Amino acid sequence: MFPLLSRSRRSPPKPPAPETRTLDVAGRLMPLTIRQHERATRITLRIEPGGRALKMTIPRGLAAREVNAFLDRHQGWLLTKLAKFSVDTSLRSGSEILLRGVRHRIEHTGSLRGLTEAITVDGLPVLRVSGLPEHAGRRIATFLKKEARADLERLVAVHAGAIRATVTSITMKDTRSRWGSCSSQGNLSFSWRIVMAPPLVIDYLAAHEVAHLKEMNHGPRFWALCRKLCPDMDEAKAWLKRHGSQLHAIDFD
Repeated sequence: MFPLLSRSRRSPPKPPAPETRTLDVAGRLMPLTIRQHERATRITLRIEPGGRALKMTIPRGLAAREVNAFLDRHQGWLLTKLAKFSVDTSLRSGSEILLRGVRHRIEHTGSLRGLTEAITVDGLPVLRVSGLPEHAGRRIATFLKKEARADLERLVAVHAGAIRATVTSITMKDTRSRWGSCSSQGNLSFSWRIVMAPPLVIDYLAAHEVAHLKEMNHGPRFWALCRKLCPDMDEAKAWLKRHGSQLHAIDFD
């Protein structure tokens, strides 16, 4: 008898590397990443948080002419969606930035040294920034991170105490895919940009992640606990859905 020859199993071919290009949307140049996906059955186009880039997923092997035709057909849709990101997001003196839902006028002091501070001038909220104008973004970001940490550490302590949960650590990050996260070890992480939102939204985010310390899911029990901790949950979620991307659109670099 001849020995049976074993057939080598071929591993599935790797998907092609993502294609990157620049898409002109009525004069606005947008970075576009196109990925082929084995299981995709249709084309999907997504605007990245902050409105700075586009992501496209297509079925594997889709012809380039079909991709281009899809993009041409959706120029109007892109224009409409990108319009909400057309607000002035510069950080020059005289422009405005949100702090806990309140618009503050940015005022450069002209001094090379000094603290960034939120004050009231003639009854109006002002964010006073020292240092060189080209460093304003970095200084404002540092200030917002500090304010965010203070708010979230206080709110997390309140909510964790209410349900007798243990928090191991709290970290501030600048994530665009999510506003916060919770690990099974009790490590909480938050996007410091949330401090630009109204207090009820900051409170909701703290309650949301603390609730995950008891329910590591998004099932009915989790949402019931989240609502118990934050009765204004629905209003906060609606605010984030309407305005969250605008917070991501601000460039602090």
